[in-house]
Amino acid sequence: MQLMDELHDLLARLVSIDSVNPRLVPGASGESTIGSCVAEWLGARGLEVRLQDTTEAGRRNVIAIARGTGGGRSLMLNAHMDTVGVTGMEAPFRPEIRGGRLYGRGAMDTKGALAAFMMAAADAAAARADGKRRRGDVILTAVVDEEYASIGTEAVVREYRADAAIVGEPTGLRIVTEHKGFAWFDIETSGVAAHGSLPDVGVDAIVAMGKVLVELEAESLRLAAGRRHPTLGAASVHASLVAGGQELSSYPAACRLSLERRTLPGETAQSVESELRTLLDRIGAADPKFRATMRCTFVRNPMEADRASAIVAALSANLARRTGSPAVFAGESGWLDSSLLDGAGIQTVVIGPRGAGLHGVEEWVELDSVRTCQEVVTGAIDDFCQ
Repeated sequence: MQLMDELHDLLARLVSIDSVNPRLVPGASGESTIGSCVAEWLGARGLEVRLQDTTEAGRRNVIAIARGTGGGRSLMLNAHMDTVGVTGMEAPFRPEIRGGRLYGRGAMDTKGALAAFMMAAADAAAARADGKRRRGDVILTAVVDEEYASIGTEAVVREYRADAAIVGEPTGLRIVTEHKGFAWFDIETSGVAAHGSLPDVGVDAIVAMGKVLVELEAESLRLAAGRRHPTLGAASVHASLVAGGQELSSYPAACRLSLERRTLPGETAQSVESELRTLLDRIGAADPKFRATMRCTFVRNPMEADRASAIVAALSANLARRTGSPAVFAGESGWLDSSLLDGAGIQTVVIGPRGAGLHGVEEWVELDSVRTCQEVVTGAIDDFCQ
């Protein structure tokens, strides 16, 4: 395989390293090898590098800083090193260039953006070494575990702050300024266990949960017809898992439903919980025997950036200069680590190269767009970190 330049060489090197998330695939390699590669590459180019511990032993972020002269705005570049599994892929860690695309696991999600950010950070360090004045620091955070629980970016925001952040994800060179969040809830209905031949004694908790499911369908339709975000559309809710009963000849004493509510900017776990409690109260008012409890099990908040912010302006101006076309803004239906940075008070925006095959058996990234991403981010650093 003949590589085109240093950026593509770096990307191919990253893709060739197995960094499958061990929380997704037990026994998988994890991020230690790719973390060592990233740290070595950045250290050799003059950045201050450290490995940051997370809440899981052996899974460490790479933090690399290109110092400015002082007094300017700082910018964080955040991209994840982990990937999903490789089931069904023939050669996931053997990068191949065909038709201007680089194929391999992680090429699109999100080693293309990681390579672009590493090159941009190296450019920033080189500019300082060459005597060019840039007052603000550039902080590159190559993080673990984005594909599972985001313990990497959670560790970053416990220790680091910046005036703004750019998160690398495969956006097709669109500037993503907002995305949905989600909240998970467990609802448990209560019955009375009894032999199946004793209907006067037994109370069926699964039938009671059926009433919840009927109301949940109505809630889903209400959300679909309700408020729509300009780029994200409507909020949604769906049943994910149902479990109940113990054997065929018994009335079930309990039934548990796990559900997911996708949230729009402005919605919170508290507001969603209030909606769901109203739903349960409505069932209880119609059926005095209905008994149910509910608890929130996990929350990730939505994000909405100010499109008039300085970092969005810097990115959009450089994208227009590089491509000759106005920047395209977009929203993302899935959740991203950008929410954690935004929640820590860091103005955050998302951008990355074009590609296809997200989590699929054939994943690729367009090489020209990786180069464009790197040049746009380098320009944004020059404009923002003054």
